Amino acid sequence: MNLILLFPDDFTGESRARLTGRRWEHVRGVHRPKPGARLCVGLAGGAVGTAAVKQWDEDGVELEVRLDRPPPPPLPVILALALPRPKVLRRVLLAAASLGVKAIHLFHCDRVEKSYWQSPLLRPEAVREALILGLEQTRDTVLPEVRVWRRFGPFAEETLPGLGEGRLRLAAQPGAAADCPRGVRQPVLLAVGPEGGFRHTEVAALAAAGLAAVSLGERILRVETAVPVLLARLF
Repeated sequence: MNLILLFPDDFTGESRARLTGRRWEHVRGVHRPKPGARLCVGLAGGAVGTAAVKQWDEDGVELEVRLDRPPPPPLPVILALALPRPKVLRRVLLAAASLGVKAIHLFHCDRVEKSYWQSPLLRPEAVREALILGLEQTRDTVLPEVRVWRRFGPFAEETLPGLGEGRLRLAAQPGAAADCPRGVRQPVLLAVGPEGGFRHTEVAALAAAGLAAVSLGERILRVETAVPVLLARLF
């Protein structure tokens, strides 16, 4: 991890914090700290800074924390993602959080298997873990908001139009006539479907919500590849 994310419960004083569990194991195994060593830290939802190692034992490490700069700016995009296979979902969430996405909407569509919605990897704690790993990678502190929509129709008809207000509205669709734009300078609503793309009726529903179908070319990419490629191309 390139940043150790701190939470209010970690603080034992105004500028003192204690790390335990996974984060302490990482610090001990990777950083091999000595007294006075400095680590990059950030407060969840807040500033980034450094922490000086004070002392440790088998169960945790005491840090003197100084937070003095803002986290990286967010990416101006709302990502609407058809729920992928559970293991893929974890990778996509990690990548999206790493790239600065702060709003993710997971939704159902025809090519999404209903069993995906029962996966333990969709539980809030599992989603949160994947997002935290993404933030730690890129020294960010602001957790994305993730919302879930189990019915495509109401999501497309009632929710998407509001999400897209004031934004460039795009739906990634293999074989679409228009290319995905590059280097846009406005906020974006981006919908990404399953690897086989949206059904024709779903494309029509997205179009009715103002989303234009765009493509990355002839290659059909896996979802975990397509999402980072789309975001990198757009911004």
